[in-house]
Amino acid sequence: MTSPEPRACVSQIPAYVAGKPSRVRDGLTSYKLSSNENPFPPLPGVVEAATRAAEQMNRYPDMGNTALYEALSDKLGVATDHLALATGSVALIYQLVQAYCEPGDEVVYAWRSFEAYPIAVTAAGARAVQVPVLADGRHDLDAMAAAITDRTKVVLVCTPNNPTGPAVTRTELDEFLAKVPERVLVVVDEAYVEFVRMSDAVDGVATLRAHDNVISTRTFSKAYGLAGFRVGYAIAPQPIATALRAVSLPFGVSNVAQAAAVASLSAEPELLERVETLVAERDRVVKGLADVGLTVPEPQGNFVWFAAGDHTTALAAAADDLGIVIRPFAGDGARISIGETEANDRIIELARRFPFEH
Repeated sequence: MTSPEPRACVSQIPAYVAGKPSRVRDGLTSYKLSSNENPFPPLPGVVEAATRAAEQMNRYPDMGNTALYEALSDKLGVATDHLALATGSVALIYQLVQAYCEPGDEVVYAWRSFEAYPIAVTAAGARAVQVPVLADGRHDLDAMAAAITDRTKVVLVCTPNNPTGPAVTRTELDEFLAKVPERVLVVVDEAYVEFVRMSDAVDGVATLRAHDNVISTRTFSKAYGLAGFRVGYAIAPQPIATALRAVSLPFGVSNVAQAAAVASLSAEPELLERVETLVAERDRVVKGLADVGLTVPEPQGNFVWFAAGDHTTALAAAADDLGIVIRPFAGDGARISIGETEANDRIIELARRFPFEH
C-alpha cells in the first residue's frame, strides 16, 4: 500500500533551530541570550494598543493592513504599493524565493548567514549557492558576484550579517550591485538596521530607489521588541511588492500585531532610546572582551560572535554554567545576544574563563 509522498525537496529541508530558553535554577538568575530578542519589556502605549486589538479577536484582521501600510509609508517616504507585510521578515524571504524561483534556480548568499535562508531555498525546490564569509565574518561580495550564473534568480545580502555581526558598507554594496545582472533580484536583509553605527552605512531604501532589482526587508521583532507578534515588511519596487503580496498568506499579520506595530512607530523615539542603550552595552561588551584578550568580528547588530570552531559545544556548556543560554552553531561558533547588564557581564566572564586559542 502506497501513501502520499511530499516533493523530494521536503525531506532535504534543514531544521530551523530556535534559541533555547533559559532554565530555572536555585540561587542564580538565568538569561536567554540565544534569540537576539530585545530585553526591554514593551512600552505601555504599545501594550494598550495590543490589548484593545485583542478585544476584537473574534474578527478577522484587516487583510489590507491599511493603518500599518500608511504608518510605514509616512515613516519611510515611500508609496504604500511599494510595501509588503508578512509574519516577520523571514516570511518575506520565503515568499520571495517562492515567487521568483523555479525548481533548480539558484539563490546566492553568504555562509554562515541567517539559518532560514537554506530552508526557504530548499522548500522552493531551488538550489542554494553558499559563499563562505571572510575570516572576519564579513560578506565576500567579490566571490558572491563571481558565483552568479545564468541560473541565479536571487541574491541575499544579510547586513548586519546574522550570526557573525559585521555589516556591508554602502560603497561595497553599490560596487557589488554594479556587477549583478539586472535580471537577478537582490535582497538587502536589514533585520538589525536600527543597531548599525558605522560610517558609510547601507540605507536599503535609498539603494532600491536607484535599482529596479533591489528590495529591503526589515522587521519589528528586534529593535521594536515585537518578536512574539511576528510582523516584518519589505520595501520594494512596485512590481516586486505586488508579487510578494500575491503569494502572501491571507490574514497573515494579526490585528494585534498590526496595532502593536502602528503604536511602536508612534513611540519610535522612546524605543530608539532603548536601542541606544543596547548599542552602548554592545560596545561595553566588545571592550570587555578585548580586555581579556578576545577579539570578535565587528558587531553591528544586537549580538556578538564567538568563533569557537570545534569547541562551540563546550562553549555553550560553559555559558550555561554561568546562567546564560547562547546560540551555538556546531563546528563554527556561537552567537550571543546583548541583553540585560548582568547578562552582558557574564558574556565577558565567559570569555575570561573559557580556554580560547587567542
